[in-house]
Amino acid sequence: MSAPGSDPAGTLEVAVAELEAAAWRLRAGDLDAEDAATLVERCAELAARLGGELDRAARAAAEPASGQETLL
Repeated sequence: MSAPGSDPAGTLEVAVAELEAAAWRLRAGDLDAEDAATLVERCAELAARLGGELDRAARAAAEPASGQETLL
């Protein structure tokens, strides 16, 4: 979802905004069943990608910095 060196917080903010817009459209009730299903699928895809990105960020934060020795 984000390129190396990009701002993960910015990516998260964009995704949250997209999910909020989707929720608003779904609550409005003016979508037909097919459009609503497509929008729900889009939200699920976005959530899955964000979950993967958050997992990667958590693993990267847990790894020692490059060139740093571990104490035994």
